[in-house]
Amino acid sequence: MTERGPGGLLREHDFRHLWIADLASQLGTRLSMMALPLLAVITLDASTFQAAALSAAETAASLLLGLFAGALVDRMRCRPVLLVADLARFALLGSIPVAALFGVLGLPQLYLVAFAAGIGTVFFDTAHTTYLPRLIGRAQLVEGNSRLASNTSVAAVAGSVGGGYLVQLFTAPVAIAVDAVSYLWSALWLATIRTGEPRPARPARPRLLGEIGEGLRFVFGQPILAAIAGNTATVLFFQAANQAIMMVFLVREVHLTPGVIGLLGTVGLLGALASSALTGRIARRLGTARALWLSTVLNGVGFLLYPLTGPGFGLAWYVLAGGLTAFTIITRHVLAVTARQQL
Repeated sequence: MTERGPGGLLREHDFRHLWIADLASQLGTRLSMMALPLLAVITLDASTFQAAALSAAETAASLLLGLFAGALVDRMRCRPVLLVADLARFALLGSIPVAALFGVLGLPQLYLVAFAAGIGTVFFDTAHTTYLPRLIGRAQLVEGNSRLASNTSVAAVAGSVGGGYLVQLFTAPVAIAVDAVSYLWSALWLATIRTGEPRPARPARPRLLGEIGEGLRFVFGQPILAAIAGNTATVLFFQAANQAIMMVFLVREVHLTPGVIGLLGTVGLLGALASSALTGRIARRLGTARALWLSTVLNGVGFLLYPLTGPGFGLAWYVLAGGLTAFTIITRHVLAVTARQQL
């Protein structure tokens, strides 16, 4: 696939449909990140530990199944995996407003849905990363990843403010119903991609654990991939720790409403939009390695600003922290993913 005039890859039918599907899926994920903890804290009166356990349930699938997902997706066509993951998340999250409607919703269901939807997200993200190089040329990966990263930025902004106000105006179960529909919308766009995907060659003697071991040896035998893997694990660990308690902190310590929480997230995450536009220029000016290192350092600085948040003018610290962390997360993600795909 080659670039054709203004608009670049967005002029290509299949990439455009992948891009729209990705935007819908990202919006759904962002709405979940806002609505699920608010549902637990405000509606179900969850404790700090219970709210953190809900966040852990969302990310546990990555820890338990990430390596297996990578090895399994290597053996499959990616688009069916994307479709199944979207439809599964539609059904799982759709069960929450139904349970709320009949008055039987509880924390155990939230934990189960969060974990199972997390499995869908693991397979979706793995297949999505693998699918892009199969759909477009290697020379277009930076543009393709930047276009998709812009979806993350838009979803972060729209999902934060939209999720906050949906919870405040219509309750959290309604927000989660909208989230479920977004995954169905994503699946419908994926179904319209025209380019056929060849079935990957199957090994003569399937050895799933052996292939996982080979993958790990390959990653840690490559200095660049090993550095990216270690950096990614560290960043995600502490990012998850921050996310696990942030909603409780804002609701119970700073005493913010869901609408204000969503608005603050939107203002801070505008930094992600700037990152999507500037990442290529930063990489060309500094080089990929220096840009990765600098974005990681500044990301840590941004997270150190969150605890300074307080009522009134103290909210400016949250905005500054959100803008800086969002900018550096997107910059680092685009550069790291592109480097992995090229290697």
